[in-house]
Amino acid sequence: MPRRVSLPAADDLFRTTGEKATPVRAVPDAPEPDASADEQAPKRPSGRVRHDEKMTVYVTSAELLDLEHARLMLRRDHAMAVDRGRLVREAVAMVLADFERNGGESALVRRLTEE
Repeated sequence: MPRRVSLPAADDLFRTTGEKATPVRAVPDAPEPDASADEQAPKRPSGRVRHDEKMTVYVTSAELLDLEHARLMLRRDHAMAVDRGRLVREAVAMVLADFERNGGESALVRRLTEE
C-alpha cells in the first residue's frame, strides 16, 4: 500500500458546482470599435473574476507601502475590502480611460513627459 496521499488537483478544488456560476462582478462585452469614441461606454476593470493573464510589475518599497496604505484606508474609511491586485487594476483602468478621453492632454502623457 502506497504511503503517499493523493490530493485533488487545483481544478477539482476550484471547479464550478452549480449549473452556471456567475462572477461577483462581470465585465461587459467590449463594444465594437467605431468612429465616435465619445458614445462608447467607458472601460471597466475586471474586478473579482478569474484572470487568465499575468503580468509582473516591480515597484519600490515606498510605492508598495503607499499601495498598502491606500488599501488599508479603503478598508478603514470606506469599509471596502479590496486586494492589491484589484486596486492596481482599478488604477490602471482609470489612467487608460483618461488617456483614451484626453490623449496628449491626459495625466499619463503629462507624467511620462516630466521624466
